[in-house]
Amino acid sequence: MTDPAIDAALLRHFVASLDYRTAKALDGAPSTYAAFSAGKGVRTPVEILAHMGDVLSFAVKKLRGDDGPRLPRTAIADWEEERERFRSIRVDLDSALADADALMRETALRLLQGPLADAMTHAGQLAMLRRLCDAPIPAENFFAAQIGGN
Repeated sequence: MTDPAIDAALLRHFVASLDYRTAKALDGAPSTYAAFSAGKGVRTPVEILAHMGDVLSFAVKKLRGDDGPRLPRTAIADWEEERERFRSIRVDLDSALADADALMRETALRLLQGPLADAMTHAGQLAMLRRLCDAPIPAENFFAAQIGGN
């Protein structure tokens, strides 16, 4: 059994890494990127970002003891509103993790395997769509990246 504080610290670093990688995919993107379509049935970047906000919002709800189902969104905002919503939810998630005095290992594992892994997958999709949109992000050694003040 691991110390609950360690699980929260690792999850907070994962969330900071998610934020870093997502910012890499979004910052400096061309104006056409938000609505870029890679083909039938593939979400656009703005749809992916909205979904990422939804799954992180679900994680915040779980950390705050809300066991209700995740409600589907009815509308997707414009690109800048979705970017700001993502940032805001990411801050809320970090705060909820910081406040989680007794984060149980099972909760931490479920957050990692569910909404956090899902969001990181989508960060990769955003980076891939940047390349397909003829605006690839520069290569980077993420192991050496300075994330969250480390």
